[in-house]
Formats: sequence, C-alpha cells, structure tokens
Amino acid sequence: MISHSESQGYGMLLAVAANDRVAFELIWGWTRANLMVRDDELTAWRWDPKSRPAVADMNNASDGDVLIAWALTEAAEYWNDVSYRAAARRLAVEVGRKLVLWKAPQGALMLPAVASFSAEERPDGPVINLSYWIFPAFARLPLVAPEMDWSGLIQSGLSLVKSARFGASGLPSEWISAKTSSLHPADGFPPIFSYNAIRIPLYLAWAGIGDRDIFTPFAKIWAHQNMIGSIDTATGRLTESMTENGYRALPALMNCVLDGTPMPKEMSAPLIENYYPATLRLLVTLAGQMRYSSCYHS
Repeated sequence: MISHSESQGYGMLLAVAANDRVAFELIWGWTRANLMVRDDELTAWRWDPKSRPAVADMNNASDGDVLIAWALTEAAEYWNDVSYRAAARRLAVEVGRKLVLWKAPQGALMLPAVASFSAEERPDGPVINLSYWIFPAFARLPLVAPEMDWSGLIQSGLSLVKSARFGASGLPSEWISAKTSSLHPADGFPPIFSYNAIRIPLYLAWAGIGDRDIFTPFAKIWAHQNMIGSIDTATGRLTESMTENGYRALPALMNCVLDGTPMPKEMSAPLIENYYPATLRLLVTLAGQMRYSSCYHS
C-alpha cells in the first residue's frame, strides 16, 4: 500500500500510451493532492498510509519528478492541454534548477534528490544513480523547458554508463560516487547491480541511443536465465534472483536491440504479476514497439 513518485510517473505515462485520459487524471489528481506537498514544484518521494503524516520524509526523488514531467509533456502533446504543459514546465524547470549540476567535471550530473547526495553532504559526494537518467524523457523535455541543456545530460549519461563498469561484472552499481573522474561504488551502499540499475539499458534502448558496446555488459550477464537479479559487481555473482516473468522482458529487449531477436510470445501473455515486474514489462513493450517494431512483428 506504499506509493512513490516514480510509480505515479509510470502510471501517468502508461495512461497516455493507452489513450486513457480518465486514468491519467485520476493518477495526476492523486499525485497533486498527496505528493506535491513540498514548498517547491517537486514531489515528495514516498507516501505511506500507515504513517502520520503519510509523507514522513519531504525529500524528493529526481527520477519520479522526471517521469511525472515527461508524462505531463506527452499528455499535453497528445491531448492538446495547456494545463498539462504548464505543470510539466514547472516541474522540469525545477528539476533543472535544483537537481542538475550542469558544470560538473564529468559533464552534467543529476543528483538523486535535493537532499543527502551532494558533495557538501557526503565525503564521497556527489553520489549519483544512473537509473535516474531517463534518456527518452530528456529527449522530450525540451518541448516544455528548452532553456535547460537536456542533450548535455544525455551525453553525460552515456559517458557515465560506459565508465561505470565495476569489478568482475563490468556493471554499474546502484549508487555511484562521482567525486572524481574515476567512478566507484558509493560508500555505505551495497556495491550491487539490482532493482534500480536494471532500468539503465531499458532507458537507453527506449531513447534509441548508445552503441553495441554500451549494451553488451547487460546482455552478457543476462545471457544466463538464472542471472536475472541482483549482482555483486565486484565478483559478478548473483545475490538475489528476480523470478517473475516481467523481469525477463529486459534481456529479451537486449536480444532484440543487439541481434533483432523476436520478442518471446510470453511477453504478450496477460499481466498477473506484482507492480514492478509488470510495469517493467509494459515499459519494455512501449520502448520495443516505438524503436524496434520488427521484433514484435516477425
């Protein structure tokens, strides 16, 4: 029964894709009422009905804010609604002002949240999470906030993904110290490739960017079906399996991107899974049909 700004953004995106304006309005209305409780335009990251108040932590999550801004941008374009466009702009501009370090040595860096991840707050800061680089969103946000250098954020993200190849796995960890040009897993976090980072190749594929080399580490580790899960980046060993079928959409997408392999038929089966794997499968379907339609029609 807990919700996050990320999940609201995903729901809004999927509602636009389904041309379901009623669902979009319900989700957006709930988000405004329950998560837009900060003293700026950003959203609180977590809502828990068991807490009093339900938003106990006023910090935000930059991926949730980007997803919501992107969904509002798509809704504005698709349904020609100026109120969605205005809301998307307010959120996108606030992301650019408060969450992006535009002149970092590595290029533009997006902090995971307003608080807790900067160089002023952590000895190994700034700390970043590469799954928060939502590349297809950055390609669309210029429609509402053209003054922000979203293309610079795309380019820095590509460079960072190529640089963040840690240990025997050759994969990025969830949380990364960008204190120096030599990236390394952030202090105080498990050095694992897990529920967050599995989205990195999805967002790259969805945006239609990145060469074969950038996808290869992900495809290589997922070539073995039992390796879908949390990976210790240092050893390359599986620490936790992700067993629901929705997760298997990610390696299937990699096979499509790299070799044109048709998507397995089970990727079209009814969705009877938990929120996250079900959502990932829907997002893979959107990305695949937009960018790699031949994998769905062979």
